[in-house]
Amino acid sequence: MKKRWKLWLAGGAAGAVNGLFGGGGGTVLVPMLTRWGGMGAKQVFATCVAVIFPVCLLSAGVYLLCHALDWGQALPYLIGGGLGGFLGGVTFEKVPVGWLRVLFALFLLYGGVRYLL
Repeated sequence: MKKRWKLWLAGGAAGAVNGLFGGGGGTVLVPMLTRWGGMGAKQVFATCVAVIFPVCLLSAGVYLLCHALDWGQALPYLIGGGLGGFLGGVTFEKVPVGWLRVLFALFLLYGGVRYLL
């Protein structure tokens, strides 16, 4: 029970990042779940997706109420994201943990560099 506040803090940080930036809460949650959750890498990635999905739905609902959501722009990404999410979920168990860590790190580096430039 002692570390439960850390898990709530991790969830709150992921939700805040997701709400502020329209996504990215998982990038905050993965390292926190790894450190504080005591889970293996594959379990962390799966748990992260399970947590971020409802957080994304909530953020999208708020954006929709604030009239900041353009369904015409979002639909192609939603379709592609759904297909990519399905393929990633199907191949998830076949990818070694070391590769997942490297791919995740490269993804973060790529996103950070693209954002800064």
